[in-house]
Amino acid sequence: MARSKHSLTSVSRRQFLAATAAGAACLAAPAIVTADKSGNRTITGQGDYQFEVNHDWAQLPDKYSWQTTHNVAVDRDNNLYVIHEGTADKSDHPSIFVFDAEGRFVRAFGQQFQGGGHGIEVRDEGGEQFLYVAAYQQIKSIAKLDLKGETVWQRWAPMASGVYAAGEDTAPKKEWGRDRFMPTNFAFLPDGDFFVADGYGAFYIHRYDREGNWKSCFGGPGAGQGKFNTPHGIWIDDRGEGEPTLVVADRANNTLQVLTLAGEHLRTIDGFGLPANIDRRDDLLLVPELVARVSLLDKNNHVVATLGDDVERLKADANREIRRDSSRWQDGRFVHPHDACFDRDGNIFVAEWVATGRVSKLVRMG
Repeated sequence: MARSKHSLTSVSRRQFLAATAAGAACLAAPAIVTADKSGNRTITGQGDYQFEVNHDWAQLPDKYSWQTTHNVAVDRDNNLYVIHEGTADKSDHPSIFVFDAEGRFVRAFGQQFQGGGHGIEVRDEGGEQFLYVAAYQQIKSIAKLDLKGETVWQRWAPMASGVYAAGEDTAPKKEWGRDRFMPTNFAFLPDGDFFVADGYGAFYIHRYDREGNWKSCFGGPGAGQGKFNTPHGIWIDDRGEGEPTLVVADRANNTLQVLTLAGEHLRTIDGFGLPANIDRRDDLLLVPELVARVSLLDKNNHVVATLGDDVERLKADANREIRRDSSRWQDGRFVHPHDACFDRDGNIFVAEWVATGRVSKLVRMG
């Protein structure tokens, strides 16, 4: 299967139903969505973690169109970077939009990722900030850019790993399989190295040096214990006094796996519904889940709040038609959260994998 394997229906019905059942059974508390006393604001969350929801925050110029939004990242000035998958037949359309803290459009770039844009992160390197971009489909590469969109370097499939088909690095095509390179996201190490999750391809985690040279890999397909089924998002967890660990959003296994930086399995955190990515602010982990909710975990990895929960309504729509029909979307409820990140003030941005694209801002209350 080619395109249909990661179209808007690519999460199999079996995976979807299993994920919604697992996720619905493990909620710490119901996700409350309310209007404030004036009736003008929509609030989601519980206890100390409540947020005002704004689904129409970003102001996009008419000459551009929202496409299938995938990932988001914030720089030190609180500018938001949004990457789209886009379509290959719109090669002149940017795949990355940038907005300021008020939602005003700043710039656009990244035409080279159109049709395969996926992961995006901001990294501070000696006081200078850079974007790291992961692209899949026919692009099949990772790249480092400056914040204006100029390419520093671009790398294709790491053939030295021995896990990819011949030609995957020199003649990439929109072909899927466990011998294909389909990178989805990054995690950064203090020494300059970084990890890349091949979340849609071989299901390996690759380690690179600061110049983008491949060093090693671990993982591969499996049902857990250091093996993965769509290792979609990754993050370095340096909370606490112990050694940093790598957290993997093992999406189709409905878990977060915690590994040493050498890839040794330490533990598994379950109870999620297709967890797609991870971000951190202080002791809080932020986990967007494709089954229509975003979860917040404390330093002990206990769920302390769920945001925008619409699991039951999504579960009733087994064919996921709601992802294409914005008239059925409800204020304060998510449809298909694919990525989320904190800004510098503790607010949250959520990107949803829906046909028209959607990025919501959740403003921290209190």
